[in-house]
Amino acid sequence: MSTDRYTSPLSERYASKEMQYIFSPEMKFRTWRRLWIALAETEKELGLDITQEQIDELKAHKDDINFEVAKEREKLVRHDVMSHVYAYGVQCPKAKGIIHLGATSCYVGDNTDIILMSEALKLVRKKLINVIAELAKFADRYKNLPTLAFTHFQPAQPTTVGKRATLWTQEFLMDLEDLDYVLGSLKLLGSKGTTGTQASFLELFDGDQETIDKIDPMIAAKMGFKECYPVSGQTYSRKVDTRVLNVVAGIAASAHKMSNDIRLLQHLKEVEEPFEKNQIGSSAMAYKRNPMRSERIASISRYVMIDALNPAITSATQWFERTLDDSANKRLSVAEGFLAIDGVLDLCLNVVDGLVVYDKVITKHLMSELPFMATENIMMDAVKKGGDRQELHEKIRQLSMQAGANVKQNGLDNNLLELIAADESFGLTLEELQANMDPSKYVGRAPLQVDNFLKNHVNPVLEANKEVLGMTAEINV
Repeated sequence: MSTDRYTSPLSERYASKEMQYIFSPEMKFRTWRRLWIALAETEKELGLDITQEQIDELKAHKDDINFEVAKEREKLVRHDVMSHVYAYGVQCPKAKGIIHLGATSCYVGDNTDIILMSEALKLVRKKLINVIAELAKFADRYKNLPTLAFTHFQPAQPTTVGKRATLWTQEFLMDLEDLDYVLGSLKLLGSKGTTGTQASFLELFDGDQETIDKIDPMIAAKMGFKECYPVSGQTYSRKVDTRVLNVVAGIAASAHKMSNDIRLLQHLKEVEEPFEKNQIGSSAMAYKRNPMRSERIASISRYVMIDALNPAITSATQWFERTLDDSANKRLSVAEGFLAIDGVLDLCLNVVDGLVVYDKVITKHLMSELPFMATENIMMDAVKKGGDRQELHEKIRQLSMQAGANVKQNGLDNNLLELIAADESFGLTLEELQANMDPSKYVGRAPLQVDNFLKNHVNPVLEANKEVLGMTAEINV
């Protein structure tokens, strides 16, 4: 690690080695060479004077990139693509005359960008599915544990801990659907020339339109894609980057929402994210156990969501067939968006896998509010004993206000049940009232909803992707 110059926290602290490799110079320039080979093979197969010996020479040097030669050449010519064409030609003297034949710089640059985004989406997809799998286990484990639900962060009708986890899971499933759609729709640019008209190929193939129509499909197939975009300027539409980063930002939003809930629950001491034996929660307050990982999820997720504005603005401001004000921006925004969401998903996987649930605290909080939640049932029981529903409703309202004041103003326990038992118009003993205090009576269909959600929506996804399950996440700091 260099200590005398800036290094990105995304590389040093957050992103995995796998994601960093996807956006590394080695991956980029190896992909350039694969594209040059695909172009040369296609041109040879379609009748240009290219020999198998030249193709073999290109293949022999596709991975041993002479970076220093390219770097020195770029100092002279100030053009990254032509510098690497030159460097490849130094290694392949027989083939140097046919490298990049008929292509423009975007042939390697843009096609590579699509390939790298495709690979990055696949890694994100793998991690996203593993987060969903861990959440599914958590939801199933705690599907029957009643807990206070919150609306406006005020106590509301109870739910279960597992049901709440399904809300997080469902949002990640939506993200997976979006990701699969965008990943499945990615196409290569192909080789369309300086303004997208394929004019250079008209020259190379003597105006043979039928042959020229075969170039893009053949290149796409060689690079593992179904097809190329049917029309383009010099570049693929920068709208593609917008679609990709919107998926990434959507995942960030889901992760942020989950992390906020966990942070609030940790404040209530109902759940706690993983906390290692020697971890320090605070430099000043030795007793503290801060939700640092969930806070980091929120922090990096905000960066990802804002980062998605970059390709949107870039797409909107492209002039005609191309301008170059996209290049520096997309070089930063696309790679860093993926490096950041990679770190977010590793954190999500780590947090959910080790989430600790304090059921006694959860039950204590629930029981302190349950008398308020049970008033509807209490009123119905009193009506069965001959009471007037309207009169009882007003009395319960007044007694609830009195009990609430005892709790909030005087710091006392909730004595609503005692107040109701003391009112003869209800005709209910304290024992009868306490019989209504079984929390499981107030969670509605939450346990069944968890079962149905996992069975019908989550498990089929996990079964279809079982080959990618079993990931664990290593957190650097």
